[in-house]
Amino acid sequence: MTEVQTLAEFVERARLEEMSDAALRQLKIRVLDTIGVAIGALDAPPIAAIRELTRALGGAPLATLIGGGKTAPDRAAFYNGALSRYLDFMDSYLAPGETCHPSDNLGAVLAAAESRDASGAEFLTALAVAYQVHTRLSDVAPVRARGFDHTVQGAYAAAAGVAKALRLSREQIANAIAISGTANNALRVTRTGALSHWKGLAYPNTAMAATHAALLAAYGITGPGQVFEGNKGFKEAIAGAFEIDWLREDLESVTRTIVKKHNAEIHSQSALDVALDIRARPGFSAAAVRGARLETFAVAFQIIGGGEEGDKRLVRNKEEADHSLPYMLAVALIDGEVQPEQYAPQRILAEDVQTLLRKVSVAPSAELSALFPKWLPARLAIELEDGRLLACSRDDYHGFYTDPFDWAAARRKFDRVSCAKTSAAERDAIADVVETLERRRVAELTGLLAKVGAASQAERMRAVRLAEKR
Repeated sequence: MTEVQTLAEFVERARLEEMSDAALRQLKIRVLDTIGVAIGALDAPPIAAIRELTRALGGAPLATLIGGGKTAPDRAAFYNGALSRYLDFMDSYLAPGETCHPSDNLGAVLAAAESRDASGAEFLTALAVAYQVHTRLSDVAPVRARGFDHTVQGAYAAAAGVAKALRLSREQIANAIAISGTANNALRVTRTGALSHWKGLAYPNTAMAATHAALLAAYGITGPGQVFEGNKGFKEAIAGAFEIDWLREDLESVTRTIVKKHNAEIHSQSALDVALDIRARPGFSAAAVRGARLETFAVAFQIIGGGEEGDKRLVRNKEEADHSLPYMLAVALIDGEVQPEQYAPQRILAEDVQTLLRKVSVAPSAELSALFPKWLPARLAIELEDGRLLACSRDDYHGFYTDPFDWAAARRKFDRVSCAKTSAAERDAIADVVETLERRRVAELTGLLAKVGAASQAERMRAVRLAEKR
């Protein structure tokens, strides 16, 4: 068999019963987490533009849009994926040469599952497949150093998950993966230099294309059978040589993914904990900071610290702010948290944070780099105007695989990030369905997601009417 055929056999044979209880629990935590951050982004300007476009284009009403409406599965994959990505608050997976976000696959897999009236167990299985393919390819086939984006591995993962959710045959699964993997090889410039909306939309685009590839395969369209090992295939042209024995893979990689505690780029999480530890010390004042020096691992320095992916002290918009260690550290020291509110345009451009971020320096440490990705180390030293030096270090944070979220922690984050768009009853209903999803139908979840925002919109309208009466 070709390598994509072996992968297709793994996808076809995958069963939810193969997952450990711990893995299934963590997968459902990822589902709740991803839905929460998607709901939290419903009023973001780029999301409004995408929703307007989606409505204008129409599409067979087979898949639900979070917040209401239906469209074709590939368009729903893009819209819902954009929602879950916009806040940059999603889960992550750290490999030695790559960082990816497996929850990026949820929108596509959910749309495909709903279009087939799938069970919750089928949806969870397909999502676990996407997690496994995404993380394992990131382990052995990193592409960042070669100038390609981490969405490249996702083209295989999303297609595998969607094909599973669509209940395709083994041959159709192989074709879906081959089409998607061949066609979607994005450039890393997406995340370097001056950042644009595309930073948050690159994976939704890949997920949309992967969904369309799977639908094409369902109708008999074939793809390059040697997409991995063939002449000018993925290995030769992009990734280099690697081996995965797909028939020996399980569905446990989700337990090695990590959830964000702070609304910030994943490599900053421990550093932000360190900043908050220092901020909590008696007598600390952000206004009294003369300078701050962060030592971190090389990957963090290169991506968000001012290394090869560009200057991180020039921060003008959300996309630049949530990929800038100087900004995130500065706003944490001033505000005491890094949540969606810290990325409001007026907060980003405020004089206090703009002044303090220029006092932050970031340097890579060979010692700390050797600990990554097993650990996420950070050392911060802050000098105050009176000459005092405050220092602190951490190797991990709550949400890292060494200290994972339990359901209660996941629920607190879900409530925090979605409360402005939902009622308490809506949040309770969504969380209850997700927690018992293996015994539900996908339609129960999507039915709730279709209603999200209606209650808060009604409350806003009532407030307007009351104000007009006064």
